[in-house]
Amino acid sequence: MKNLIVNADDLGWTEGVNRGIAEAHRRGIVTSASLLANGAAFLSALELARTAPHLGVGVHLNLSDGQPLVAAEIPSLLNQVGQFHSGPESLLLRIAKGTLVLKEAEEEWDAQIQRVCDAGIHPTHLDGHKHVHMLPGLFAIALRLAARYGIGGVRVSAEDARLRKALSSGGASRASVAWKQGLQARGLKLLAWSARKQAERGDIVTSDYFCGIRQTGELTKLGVARLLEALPEGTTELMCHPGYVDEDLRHSATRLQGSRERELEILTDKDILNLVASRGIRLIDYGFATRVV
Repeated sequence: MKNLIVNADDLGWTEGVNRGIAEAHRRGIVTSASLLANGAAFLSALELARTAPHLGVGVHLNLSDGQPLVAAEIPSLLNQVGQFHSGPESLLLRIAKGTLVLKEAEEEWDAQIQRVCDAGIHPTHLDGHKHVHMLPGLFAIALRLAARYGIGGVRVSAEDARLRKALSSGGASRASVAWKQGLQARGLKLLAWSARKQAERGDIVTSDYFCGIRQTGELTKLGVARLLEALPEGTTELMCHPGYVDEDLRHSATRLQGSRERELEILTDKDILNLVASRGIRLIDYGFATRVV
């Protein structure tokens, strides 16, 4: 059976992003979303989740953007004004130097998951904002927290080369973006073998295949169509970032602006919906994947 999890990252980022994810689920192929517990639009994201019972909702573990939930206890993760300030590359360097206190990351992530659970949502899975959960030492924390909260799935950000090639079809990607995201995908793949083994030992479900890193912000309709045509047996996760551009998004620290609306169009396109049906692809979320293992 060919199963496909279409996961929209950044639920809770802004109201416009929330509306786009809701529409991509209601009218399109999005089956799952990752919720930022410290997102500016967290409350409206909760309302979306409550009115979309078939949308799987995971926690988008964050150490890079916005206001933390346990600021006083995690000084190694914050800048001088008490906000997260490090992208994955900087966090990796600080882990290597020993200046990032892993216990502080665990305390913050525990608070993020707890906030989602306290709102009445049982998360289907965990993943990381900018894939930060894949960094050395942090993936083990994600697994420990998944076990603590009874969360059955964790994303392993290991992009499959064949699916990446298919998804890249029809694109005229900017060279600098393509180079950077390609490098990121290769780096994450080096970490993924160990991560998948850790998940297996902890009886935590991961998808068999994953894609979307190289094409973040660069999705095309042809690429998604080629991906669906090339989909292997088993469970694949496609990461995406649909949304509407609003004033909050324009003024937020993300390069993903107009691309979110383009992705929304692709993910709700009738040709894409028809291709899913004609290929016999089963659209699922992590909750379903963990139930059938």
